[in-house]
Amino acid sequence: MSTPSSNLRMVELSGAEALWLLEGAELGRLVFVQREATVVRPARHVWEYGRLIVRTPVQSAALPLSATYHADDIQTAAGTGWMVTATGSAEVITDPDEAAHYRRTLPGWTHGPHDTVARIHPQTVTAFRLIRGAEKR
Repeated sequence: MSTPSSNLRMVELSGAEALWLLEGAELGRLVFVQREATVVRPARHVWEYGRLIVRTPVQSAALPLSATYHADDIQTAAGTGWMVTATGSAEVITDPDEAAHYRRTLPGWTHGPHDTVARIHPQTVTAFRLIRGAEKR
């Protein structure tokens, strides 16, 4: 007898499909290294002009020059879904008007020094879809 997860496959997706999934999502996680430890923070994002704009509860001074953003939609009961990871250079949005615009359009969890709006320029994007063994993409 097979287990529910035994017939699942992880299929790599094209860059175009990865960006389409990322563009359709709103929530993800910002991942970066700080003082030799991996930091993971929840984030809201929007995909604009080939860049990710993220709002996350991180002190702006803590954001390194490179960061990874991960978004997914996993259907636990069915064991299906997708995941997209984008890595690239990161910069805090310092223009007050631009930052205010994204604070209005991207809901945040915190306000004050732990409320950062940043821009990530993805240099690598990887994506996978979890599917049932008999299903086609």
